[in-house]
Amino acid sequence: MREIPAIKVHQWLPEWDQVKFEDEGTRRRPPAHFYVFSLPANELQALSGIQRRVAEAGDTGIQRRRDPRRTSGIQDYILHGFPHADFSPENRSKPEHADSKMPGWLPTSIVVNVLNPEFPDQRKGQSVAEGDHVLIEDGEGLTARVLLPEGLDSPPWYPKALPPVEIIDGQHRLGAFEDPEKLGGYDLPVVAFYGLDVTWQAYLFYTINIRPVRINASLAFDLYPLLRTEQWLELDQAQGPLVYRETRAQEIVRSLYAHPYSPWLNHINMLGEPGRTMVRQAAWIRSLLASYIRPNAGRRMLIGGLFGAASSRDDQNLDWHGAQQAAFIIHLGKILRERIRSTKQVWSDAIRQNDQSDQHGDLDPAFYGRHSLLNTDQGIRGFLSITNDISVVNLDKFRLRDWNAQEFGSPDDTDAITSAVESLSSHSETHLLDELMSELATFDWRTSSASGLNDAQRTIKRAFRGSGGYREIRRRLLLHLANRSSSIAESANHTIDLLGFERD
Repeated sequence: MREIPAIKVHQWLPEWDQVKFEDEGTRRRPPAHFYVFSLPANELQALSGIQRRVAEAGDTGIQRRRDPRRTSGIQDYILHGFPHADFSPENRSKPEHADSKMPGWLPTSIVVNVLNPEFPDQRKGQSVAEGDHVLIEDGEGLTARVLLPEGLDSPPWYPKALPPVEIIDGQHRLGAFEDPEKLGGYDLPVVAFYGLDVTWQAYLFYTINIRPVRINASLAFDLYPLLRTEQWLELDQAQGPLVYRETRAQEIVRSLYAHPYSPWLNHINMLGEPGRTMVRQAAWIRSLLASYIRPNAGRRMLIGGLFGAASSRDDQNLDWHGAQQAAFIIHLGKILRERIRSTKQVWSDAIRQNDQSDQHGDLDPAFYGRHSLLNTDQGIRGFLSITNDISVVNLDKFRLRDWNAQEFGSPDDTDAITSAVESLSSHSETHLLDELMSELATFDWRTSSASGLNDAQRTIKRAFRGSGGYREIRRRLLLHLANRSSSIAESANHTIDLLGFERD
């Protein structure tokens, strides 16, 4: 038998002796250690069987049905890395995407149970045939050796009956190696239990896959600057794979959080920390992806994203760099905050009167308070959607292609953003953007929990919550603009028709 080295890992606490174990059934006392070793993926594939759950009484399988699409996606990742694997096969061959090819590492261990011949376990009436067992023998200290069946390293090798290794976690990763010719020479780290009863296998599967608290999306997005390379940003992020659009959105949000001109300076929950009364970074990113950074083509794409171009025609494309994109949103938000603060409205005065505890220095409760929609996920989505919609529809009227910031820069270039904001303020048609912000300031931005609302108003605002809330607040904002007497009304009416929104 061929042998490979392994490391023995001790994990047992005296408190665990109080756990109820059963020699009969499927809950016998587990070993006080497991083993770690490396094995060629094709050999682990040959040794392994997967006990899948079926809808039968007494079934002891723990695995879900394998998803071929997920396995295929992992195989693409192994071959091409992230984000190259997200491209279509046709796009992978394009020279402009060559820099996105990365290593496809799988450093997370496959967790398995090696059937111990001392416990002649059966699965659906089958046992491991003689000569097919994988044996594990302890050595000195923390060393051990794994003894593999004869002929395993000379494929094809198949178990004569029950496979000697059971997969506890990692079936989709392992399934990516069913074609050894494509992915030969790739080793996988393995964590192996020896003779682990099926109850404990199910328990491990649960603790690995279900019990852990998933990383919150805002923290994950905050890792993007550490994950990317500069070449990623040279690609067409507005039209390319989702990872590029998410990267650009995350960069813009960081600028909104950090730039001194931004009305959201230090007022975005960047890490998704609980208890902070401000919109999370993940919500901002998702709203940008649904508005300014959405693609300009595709089924049901009636109005594209301003940063993704206004239409599929080349003459409609905006070649704004990242600093311009961030500056545009900063400018609009800054004007809206100023208009809300300087324009006396029933809704804004009601928030200030009832939320005086939210008044901290320059932070107007009507813009930053807990009862302002502009400090909620729904309100930010509404603000970004409407400003994008109206800007796309009025691309020529606002002369947005004529606005060229003098200083080129990325979304994290403070000086370039400053220059772009200042140049936009002196743009020939900036008064139209100011007019749009003035009209948005007259919208009732109170949340449904704000005091002073009548029953009808509260019912309208409750509709902003839930799965249809984003669409409803977008519709209500457009209806509000369409009923105003300004020049923006015509654009709002045209947008309502384009999107097929109902009119009250």
